[in-house]
Amino acid sequence: MRKVGYFHTDCLVPMVGNNPYATSEDNAKELSTNAEVYSLPSKHLTVLQIRSPIIKKNSRCFRQVLISWIKKCGFSKVVLLSSSHAYRRDDQQLFGTPYRYLVTSALQPSVTDVMKELEWKELENISLYPGINDEEKKMSIPGGGFTKQIFEDCSSEDIKMAVVLKFCSEGDNIPDAFGLLNHLNKWLHLIELPVSNLYRWDMISHSTLYQSICKIFRLWISFVLSHPIH
Repeated sequence: MRKVGYFHTDCLVPMVGNNPYATSEDNAKELSTNAEVYSLPSKHLTVLQIRSPIIKKNSRCFRQVLISWIKKCGFSKVVLLSSSHAYRRDDQQLFGTPYRYLVTSALQPSVTDVMKELEWKELENISLYPGINDEEKKMSIPGGGFTKQIFEDCSSEDIKMAVVLKFCSEGDNIPDAFGLLNHLNKWLHLIELPVSNLYRWDMISHSTLYQSICKIFRLWISFVLSHPIH
């Protein structure tokens, strides 16, 4: 997966560093920034990787800029990969799979049957006053950053968007990231092998596609944007 550009904005905490995906001394000195865009034309795939937090007071501005970019590029659908604190789950979320999804009304008609076939679980609304009034419920994604807000924004803008997230705990989240990619792959079919088979780097040393995808999906907040409709 090749880097094709930068997402320039002053809404993210500034960050710069060496190329995290260097394959040789020649490209090891390339700089990386807080938001970069990667492309894989053969899979009609574009990925926006965000490496630093949003400055709190600029959250709304960043979402507006992001939505404007999505509309300008004309992506057919958007998938946001995120996470939520495992310790903040309510009782109904403690059982079964740790993965959840959300889809906007614009995307829902085209994916409803697929989600049922995959037996994916939609993110449950939780009670506003647990144990006191369980009838009033709301969407809650604690630890998910701006996931809830950007989902609501895309809903109001009629953007075809899905959120795929995992409940996770503190610590080494690399296995969680691989698991999330494997879960997403059941829907989008990005790679042929399960991610669990790619955990050893020596197994994929000769596969640029697998290596690139697995490295990029180490980050939680990533956007998977399908090819523009022509």
